[in-house]
Amino acid sequence: MWFPPFRAMGIKVERISDDWRQVRIKLPLNSFNQNPGGGMFGGSIASLADPIPALVCNKVFPGYQLWTRALEINFVKEARTDLELRFDLDPQIEAWIKQQLEQRNRATPSFEFGLYDANGQQCVSVVNVVAIRPMGYRPTKGTEQ
Repeated sequence: MWFPPFRAMGIKVERISDDWRQVRIKLPLNSFNQNPGGGMFGGSIASLADPIPALVCNKVFPGYQLWTRALEINFVKEARTDLELRFDLDPQIEAWIKQQLEQRNRATPSFEFGLYDANGQQCVSVVNVVAIRPMGYRPTKGTEQ
Protein backbone atom coordinates (compact mmCIF):
# COMPACT_ATOMS: atom_id res chain seq x y z
CA MET A 1 0.00 0.00 0.00
CA TRP A 2 1.58 3.24 -1.08
CA PHE A 3 -0.06 6.09 0.79
CA PRO A 4 2.30 9.05 1.37
CA PRO A 5 1.35 9.83 5.00
CA PHE A 6 2.19 6.24 5.97
CA ARG A 7 5.77 6.43 4.75
CA ALA A 8 6.95 8.55 7.67
CA MET A 9 5.09 6.34 10.15
CA GLY A 10 7.21 3.31 9.29
CA ILE A 11 4.19 1.04 8.90
CA LYS A 12 4.49 -2.42 7.44
CA VAL A 13 1.68 -3.86 5.38
CA GLU A 14 1.27 -7.39 6.69
CA ARG A 15 -1.61 -8.31 4.40
CA ILE A 16 -4.07 -6.78 1.99
CA SER A 17 -6.30 -9.33 0.31
CA ASP A 18 -6.51 -9.16 -3.47
CA ASP A 19 -10.05 -7.79 -3.20
CA TRP A 20 -9.05 -5.33 -0.41
CA ARG A 21 -11.68 -6.69 1.97
CA GLN A 22 -9.10 -7.66 4.58
CA VAL A 23 -6.28 -5.38 5.74
CA ARG A 24 -3.54 -6.02 8.30
CA ILE A 25 -0.99 -3.28 8.97
CA LYS A 26 1.72 -3.17 11.62
CA LEU A 27 2.36 0.16 13.33
CA PRO A 28 5.73 -0.06 15.07
CA LEU A 29 6.33 1.44 18.49
CA ASN A 30 9.46 3.56 18.12
CA SER A 31 11.14 6.71 19.37
CA PHE A 32 9.04 8.86 17.01
CA ASN A 33 5.66 7.75 18.34
CA GLN A 34 6.43 6.78 21.92
CA ASN A 35 5.13 9.05 24.66
CA PRO A 36 7.18 9.84 27.79
CA GLY A 37 5.44 7.00 29.66
CA GLY A 38 6.53 4.40 27.11
CA GLY A 39 3.21 3.91 25.33
CA MET A 40 2.25 4.82 21.79
CA PHE A 41 0.91 8.31 21.09
CA GLY A 42 -2.78 8.26 20.27
CA GLY A 43 -2.20 10.60 17.34
CA SER A 44 -0.09 7.96 15.59
CA ILE A 45 -2.84 5.41 16.09
CA ALA A 46 -5.48 7.83 14.80
CA SER A 47 -3.36 8.68 11.76
CA LEU A 48 -3.31 5.03 10.75
CA ALA A 49 -6.96 4.31 11.59
CA ASP A 50 -8.36 7.37 9.81
CA PRO A 51 -7.99 6.51 6.09
CA ILE A 52 -8.20 2.70 6.06
CA PRO A 53 -11.99 2.25 5.55
CA ALA A 54 -12.06 5.01 2.91
CA LEU A 55 -9.11 3.42 1.07
CA VAL A 56 -10.84 0.03 1.16
CA CYS A 57 -14.12 1.51 -0.10
CA ASN A 58 -12.21 3.30 -2.85
CA LYS A 59 -11.04 -0.09 -4.14
CA VAL A 60 -14.33 -1.94 -3.62
CA PHE A 61 -16.56 0.91 -4.89
CA PRO A 62 -14.47 2.80 -7.48
CA GLY A 63 -15.72 5.97 -9.12
CA TYR A 64 -16.85 7.78 -5.97
CA GLN A 65 -15.42 10.52 -3.78
CA LEU A 66 -14.62 9.20 -0.33
CA TRP A 67 -13.54 10.73 2.93
CA THR A 68 -13.66 10.04 6.64
CA ARG A 69 -16.74 11.72 8.02
CA ALA A 70 -16.20 10.78 11.68
CA LEU A 71 -13.59 8.92 13.69
CA GLU A 72 -14.08 7.60 17.22
CA ILE A 73 -11.17 5.99 19.02
CA ASN A 74 -11.38 4.20 22.34
CA PHE A 75 -8.05 3.48 24.01
CA VAL A 76 -8.90 0.21 25.73
CA LYS A 77 -5.39 -0.65 26.91
CA GLU A 78 -2.08 1.19 26.71
CA ALA A 79 -0.10 0.19 23.64
CA ARG A 80 3.42 -0.72 24.75
CA THR A 81 4.33 -2.88 21.72
CA ASP A 82 3.92 -2.65 17.97
CA LEU A 83 0.26 -2.64 17.02
CA GLU A 84 -1.54 -4.52 14.28
CA LEU A 85 -4.52 -2.84 12.66
CA ARG A 86 -7.11 -5.45 11.68
CA PHE A 87 -9.82 -4.36 9.27
CA ASP A 88 -12.31 -6.72 7.63
CA LEU A 89 -15.07 -5.45 5.36
CA ASP A 90 -18.26 -7.00 6.74
CA PRO A 91 -20.28 -8.55 3.86
CA GLN A 92 -23.53 -7.17 5.34
CA ILE A 93 -22.14 -3.62 5.39
CA GLU A 94 -20.80 -4.08 1.86
CA ALA A 95 -24.26 -5.20 0.67
CA TRP A 96 -25.88 -2.22 2.43
CA ILE A 97 -23.41 0.17 0.77
CA LYS A 98 -24.10 -1.35 -2.64
CA GLN A 99 -27.86 -0.98 -2.08
CA GLN A 100 -27.48 2.65 -0.96
CA LEU A 101 -25.31 3.50 -3.96
CA GLU A 102 -27.83 1.91 -6.34
CA GLN A 103 -30.80 3.67 -4.71
CA ARG A 104 -29.33 7.00 -3.60
CA ASN A 105 -25.93 7.25 -5.35
CA ARG A 106 -24.38 7.85 -1.92
CA ALA A 107 -23.78 6.06 1.38
CA THR A 108 -22.44 6.86 4.83
CA PRO A 109 -21.42 3.52 6.36
CA SER A 110 -19.90 2.98 9.78
CA PHE A 111 -17.03 0.53 10.26
CA GLU A 112 -15.75 -1.00 13.49
CA PHE A 113 -12.24 -2.44 13.78
CA GLY A 114 -9.32 -2.56 16.16
CA LEU A 115 -5.60 -2.43 16.80
CA TYR A 116 -3.95 -5.26 18.71
CA ASP A 117 -0.66 -5.57 20.60
CA ALA A 118 2.04 -8.23 20.14
CA ASN A 119 0.13 -10.52 22.56
CA GLY A 120 -3.05 -10.29 20.49
CA GLN A 121 -4.85 -8.11 23.05
CA GLN A 122 -7.00 -5.32 21.72
CA CYS A 123 -5.57 -1.95 22.71
CA VAL A 124 -7.74 0.30 20.56
CA SER A 125 -11.28 0.06 19.21
CA VAL A 126 -12.20 2.26 16.27
CA VAL A 127 -15.48 3.40 14.75
CA ASN A 128 -14.94 5.11 11.43
CA VAL A 129 -17.74 6.66 9.37
CA VAL A 130 -17.03 7.13 5.67
CA ALA A 131 -18.82 9.44 3.24
CA ILE A 132 -19.18 7.86 -0.21
CA ARG A 133 -20.45 10.41 -2.70
CA PRO A 134 -20.68 10.77 -6.48
CA MET A 135 -17.75 12.37 -8.25
CA GLY A 136 -18.05 16.14 -8.31
CA TYR A 137 -20.32 16.12 -5.26
CA ARG A 138 -20.51 19.37 -3.31
CA PRO A 139 -22.66 19.49 -0.17
CA THR A 140 -25.22 22.22 0.27
CA LYS A 141 -24.46 24.04 3.50
CA GLY A 142 -26.26 22.40 6.41
CA THR A 143 -27.58 19.45 4.39
CA GLU A 144 -24.66 17.00 4.36
CA GLN A 145 -25.62 13.65 5.90
